Amino acid sequence: MAIMKRVTCITRTNLQGAHERIQALGGVNADGTRWHRSQADVASDINSGRCDYYVEQPGGHRVILVVARSSTGYVYVKTQADGELPNNLLSLPDCR
Repeated sequence: MAIMKRVTCITRTNLQGAHERIQALGGVNADGTRWHRSQADVASDINSGRCDYYVEQPGGHRVILVVARSSTGYVYVKTQADGELPNNLLSLPDCR
């Protein structure tokens, strides 16, 4: 079973494309240390099965991240379609 990591923040880009707005994702490990990974590394972790990532909504509802590809071939991560608005990742605070 893959390690599960909760995403609690993102690093944004200045790009306008919806799939290009996130540069990196971050969170806190079980031991309290912070982690910060590029979007490409997170996608690689998910594809290889090394690690699964999720965001947590109020009430403990977890939404899993999946790897997607834009029409131009850009690989990025997004949350599974869950009917929640706004976008689960873009609504996270900036990593500091």
